[in-house]
Amino acid sequence: MDVNIIFKIAAIGIIVSILNQVLIRSGKEEMAMMTTLTGVIVVLMMVIGLISRLFDSVRTMFQL
Repeated sequence: MDVNIIFKIAAIGIIVSILNQVLIRSGKEEMAMMTTLTGVIVVLMMVIGLISRLFDSVRTMFQL
C-alpha cells in the first residue's frame, strides 16, 4: 500500500480545516462549506483513481 496517499489525504484535511476556520471567523460560512465540499471531492477523486487501479490489477491478475 502506498503510504503517501494517506499523507496527501491528511494534508488536504488539515488545509480544509484551517481554511474553514478562517472563513467562518470572517463571516463567510457559505464559502467555508464550499471549501469543505471541494476537499471532499478532491479526496474522492483520489480514492476513485486508486480503486480503478486496483480493479485493473485484479483484471490483469485473473486475465479478465
